[in-house]
Amino acid sequence: MNILLINHYAGSPAHGMEFRPYYFAREWSRAGHRVTIAAASRTHIRQVNPRVDGLAREEIIDGIRYVWFWTPGYANNGVGRVVNIAVFLLQLILHAGLLRKAGRDGAVIASSTYPFDVVIGKWIATSANASLTYEVHDLWPLSPIELGAMSPRHPFIRAVQWAEDYAYRNVDNVVSMLPLAEPHMRTHGLAPGKFHYVPNCIDLADWNEPSVLPDIHRKTLAELRSANRFIIGYAGSHGVANDLESIVRAAQSLVDSPATFVFVGQGPEKGKLQALAARLQVANVVFLAPVPKTAILSLLAEMDSLIITLQRTSLFRFGISPNKLMDYMRAERPIIQAIDAGNDIVAESGCGFTVTPEDPNSIANAALRLMNLTPAQRDEMGRRGRQYVERNHDCRKQAARFAGILCEWQAGASRPGEDSRYARA
Repeated sequence: MNILLINHYAGSPAHGMEFRPYYFAREWSRAGHRVTIAAASRTHIRQVNPRVDGLAREEIIDGIRYVWFWTPGYANNGVGRVVNIAVFLLQLILHAGLLRKAGRDGAVIASSTYPFDVVIGKWIATSANASLTYEVHDLWPLSPIELGAMSPRHPFIRAVQWAEDYAYRNVDNVVSMLPLAEPHMRTHGLAPGKFHYVPNCIDLADWNEPSVLPDIHRKTLAELRSANRFIIGYAGSHGVANDLESIVRAAQSLVDSPATFVFVGQGPEKGKLQALAARLQVANVVFLAPVPKTAILSLLAEMDSLIITLQRTSLFRFGISPNKLMDYMRAERPIIQAIDAGNDIVAESGCGFTVTPEDPNSIANAALRLMNLTPAQRDEMGRRGRQYVERNHDCRKQAARFAGILCEWQAGASRPGEDSRYARA
């Protein structure tokens, strides 16, 4: 089957995030499907952006055909990003013939966070005799309204709302990373039976690759361990939404305990967090640079526990599926989760403690609870997390499920097929 995946922000191992399009497309290609990813040349989340000298450049990565469309760079969420989006959408229109051929008699997937590409995807899918699937990462325009405090009357928000309503009324399927989003989508026009939950996932094969820590990380963690510190690790972005200030303030109340919090990563809030730790004279907080993706396994294995925090927001009522949490669970370490969401896989799997977000005391108490457990009890928590994520968040299984949705629609079936159908080319 021909599969065209339109994802503005798609990445690869050579370029960095986001990885979900790559993992799914790689599995579909291995199963015999002919997969094309259409992506922008410049995004804010990749570590390395591809070079495009003309309007577009094609590249084959692990059997996946990437078409990189030139877009201008931008520095933040202002006008520059809007221009970047507009240019990408224009590129899709200009190259509609190429994209139509890529999805011919197969499936078109619109997956660019914002819903504008669904409108163009519908045009391409109809002319290519292909099905159209809308893959939902975040709910726009709710995200900029509730997180960015944008007015529902803002012209950009009104345009996004029109596109969202158009999407739900006109697609053949919705694949959502948000497990509880169907009622919202139904109120905006999605017909019954079109909603499918396919969560974020991890590539279990990555965990079998050689993993070596940078010297500074290895030395720092070895020193903490030799001092009998209980190491609670955070690995990821240091942004406002991550609410890492609550962890620093929790550390302040635990200075007389064996707990040490180790932050590994980078982001706009890192300098402020370091300054806060210095001002509070918190000696049990350590900041380290990011590590390569290949070193994540070794990094997480050095921790006694892992922590994930997010600011409280009403958007999480639709559920969450953070990749960081999947990595934590696969690492077999007990987890402290300070997130208020409609779903809770930490509690469901029994791999740690879920506490109140933006509450340093709750975080500190969870750390004390973990330290008071026996090593065997903590190991059992970690095993439950690994078993859960391998059972429910293996990228090969989720890619097969997604492909099954596409194949069943193409075949005109009325119910989900068996696994053997999922890999049909």
